[in-house]
Amino acid sequence: MTRTKAKLPDVRIPKIIRLRYERFLDHFKGFEDVDAVRAIFGSKTKAVLRSLKVEFFSSKWGYMGVSDEDGHLVVSTHYLRTGNRRDIYLDVVHELVHVRQFCEGKELFPEGFNYPEAPTEIEAYRACIAEGRRLGMTDRELFQYLKVEWMDDADLRKMARNVGVKAPQKPRGRRKR
Repeated sequence: MTRTKAKLPDVRIPKIIRLRYERFLDHFKGFEDVDAVRAIFGSKTKAVLRSLKVEFFSSKWGYMGVSDEDGHLVVSTHYLRTGNRRDIYLDVVHELVHVRQFCEGKELFPEGFNYPEAPTEIEAYRACIAEGRRLGMTDRELFQYLKVEWMDDADLRKMARNVGVKAPQKPRGRRKR
């Protein structure tokens, strides 16, 4: 039996789409006065945040990140609506470190590193862990904050170690009788 190839229908699929960007400070108010953010950008804080663009997307998957093409912030509206306010705040601090890294020409997703060992991630998590401690979060709460779907338990513990968070003891297995 021979297979015949079907011809693609005559359709147009765009290759370049103009994204709609918003101004960061129009939506994320007061961040220019946050000490943790000022520590990231120094005297350039207000100028950087005034020029920073944000792209909102609607999906139940994902949180926020920084575009490795132009350094703008990408944020899930679902996460803003349903996420824990403190986690969202810490995630913004985390992502602003990535904005600075991008502006400095650093590779946001450096090759040869697993996520918990990537220097860009360690630096970003250290900033938000320091801010979490300032807010009074315990190591247990900070460890919970570090949990994300893309890290298994070993990677989570490695990340915690790399950013100075004491991981809770591993649960012991049940003994056989």
